[in-house]
Formats: sequence, C-alpha cells, structure tokens
Amino acid sequence: MTFQITVTDDVRALAPGFTHVAIEAYGLVNGPSTDESSALLDEAARRLAERLDGRAPHEDPHMVAWRAAYTAFGAKPSRTRNSAEALAKRALADGGLPRINTLVDVYNAISVAHLIPVGGEDLDHIKGGMRLVRADGTEDFVTMAAGEQAVEHPDAGEVVWCDDEGVTCRRWNWRQGPRTRLTEESVNAIFLLEGMGPDSGVEAAGAELAELLEKFSPGVRLTVHAPERASRRPE
Repeated sequence: MTFQITVTDDVRALAPGFTHVAIEAYGLVNGPSTDESSALLDEAARRLAERLDGRAPHEDPHMVAWRAAYTAFGAKPSRTRNSAEALAKRALADGGLPRINTLVDVYNAISVAHLIPVGGEDLDHIKGGMRLVRADGTEDFVTMAAGEQAVEHPDAGEVVWCDDEGVTCRRWNWRQGPRTRLTEESVNAIFLLEGMGPDSGVEAAGAELAELLEKFSPGVRLTVHAPERASRRPE
C-alpha cells in the first residue's frame, strides 16, 4: 500500500472493536450532483427507513456502539453525532439529504443505506499519510467560521484523523476540514468506511461503494483494503 493509514494503539485500546475499510481511487470523474446521484440518495433513505423499522437512528445497535466510543473519549454523542447518525437524521427529516457533488452524493448514499460512517478525502491535498490518533490538544484544525478561515484545536484526548499538516477530521468522523474535502475538481481520493464491532457491515458497504465508483467514473483505478482490526497492523 503506497498510501499509509495508521491507527494508533491508544485508539485501539479505547475502542477495540473499531474496524475500517479503505478504498484508494485514482482517475475519478466528479462534478455537480446529477439526477442519478440524487436518486441514489433517495433510495438510500428508503433502505435506511426499512432497516430502522420505526426506530430512531441512535437506537440501531451500530450507532449504540459508536455512541459508546464517543463517550469513551469525552464527547457528548447527542451533541456531536458521528457522521452516519447525523446523515441518517437528515435522511429521515422532511428536507432529506443534501446534494453536494457526485462523489459526495455516492459515498453519503452508502453511509445512509448501511448506517456506517463514510468519508472521502482528496489525496492530492493530503500531506503524508493519514493517522487516527488521540490528540494532545495542540494540533491545528483549519476550518471556516463566518466565511473566514479559522484555526481550532481539538480537546486533549479527542480522537481525530490527521496528516502531516494538521487535523483533517475532528471527533473521529464528526466534522471534516475543508482542506481535504472532495470538490468537483477532485480526481484522486481515499474513502474510509468505519465500523464498530464484527457485525458493522463495512465489507459489504465497501464492495457496494467500489461498484458505484466504477459506475460513475469509468476507468477509475481502485484498490480496496480489507478491514483493519485490533489484531492486525496497517500494511
């Protein structure tokens, strides 16, 4: 694996059930949302409602496990929801899911349909590899506030994704920074599907995401990396 993804031992100790699938993608085609990507989001909302069968998203066993992980590092999971729970709430609300761009629509659809946190990062804006760590509180997280660039710092002990330049996503998968987001100009990306526990479904979700990436970006070059668990070290 050329692109390095590392999960530190202290994160594994905090959440020994954590697992993830990584998909490297080169030669993607992105652009504004289309009728086809919009239909994917509508279908994902239907699949979610069928899965929940009247329950709230936070009552799903996978979301219960994620809430426990958030609580373990000091976050309040009802205020800073993991990305899958937050998207699920929007999917079930009257306004439905936002349409961002084709690639984001595709991975958001997978997140909602499988109730799994999924993120996409622009590989051309990642500095070095990506690491999932517990922050010491001094790291920079560059974001936008009131239309202006602003620098925040994670809480000490907070679980964050980072690269050599700083934090790319706070509170595990709660809020992504703008520097590495997928835009309509993005052509190379790393997609991360994150699960808690052996029954999270990350492998099935990863396989479906890979199929959709090939459908929306004919000729894309993909490498799907199997789930990483506590018993395995990243390649």
